[in-house]
Amino acid sequence: MNDEDIARRLERTNELLRRMLVEVAKTPSTHAIFVDAGYVYASAGLLVAGTEDRRAFDLDAEGLIDAFIDTARTIFADSRLLRVYWYDGARRRIHTAEQQSIAELPDVKVRLGNLNANNQQKGVDSLIRSDLESLARHRAISDAALVGGDEDLVSAVEAAQGYGARVHLWGIESAEGRNQAEPLLWEVDSQRVFDLDFCRPYITRRPVTTYENEGEPPPSRDEARFVGAQIAATWLAERGAEQMAELLPGRPYLPAGVDQDLLVEAERVLSRSLRGHALLRRALRDGFWQHLQSRF
Repeated sequence: MNDEDIARRLERTNELLRRMLVEVAKTPSTHAIFVDAGYVYASAGLLVAGTEDRRAFDLDAEGLIDAFIDTARTIFADSRLLRVYWYDGARRRIHTAEQQSIAELPDVKVRLGNLNANNQQKGVDSLIRSDLESLARHRAISDAALVGGDEDLVSAVEAAQGYGARVHLWGIESAEGRNQAEPLLWEVDSQRVFDLDFCRPYITRRPVTTYENEGEPPPSRDEARFVGAQIAATWLAERGAEQMAELLPGRPYLPAGVDQDLLVEAERVLSRSLRGHALLRRALRDGFWQHLQSRF
């Protein structure tokens, strides 16, 4: 092969490289938003409504998601949105009515982990990691906005970055202290915090429930104990024996979230508030535990 042939081949190779670079330049970068709903509810609820209890406030998820999309559009000006991933927990991974309405929104994908008997999310972090890593590996995204704060998300960030994606951590202003793990803050490519003014339009505190028979004499301890057993039987059927059995090692104490669920459900059944009736609440728990233990 003479010098002329070599020169022609080099020119052909350079031409192919130029064409490739032109095509790459034409391909828009893509971003996605990954939202840990548990973190959003807890952080925004505490900041705006003063409580992490979802039952105490309403979240305008559609409005908040639109605000996240608008923020991403500003930050990633030359990029297109792939979709918003909304990660939440549900018993037996069955969508609630609220989760169904979120899933019906355009450009939104709802992904569900499980919710155990203690109302704790299980499997959400692994879902986030799986999606982040898969999208980055297949070059489906160049940037990921991650709304969350759990240290378990560090591995998801590292996996996505390993495939060349940039990960940007978004958080909710903390009412006090910090609500995002430091190791997570160290790993991401950038950080952004949404303050009270940003969150306030999307959180509405629910009115305190009042009951028609509030002025009547309170139920007896036997009635409260019976209602506790009734609720335990209902939860066994709805939540499953395996999840309810997880509560037994903690007897006579219930996790705070479960104890609150028990109180709210009992008040619904009795059509009256039990706040301020410590003896009745104790009888309610006794009935709950008595029925639960009789089934295991």
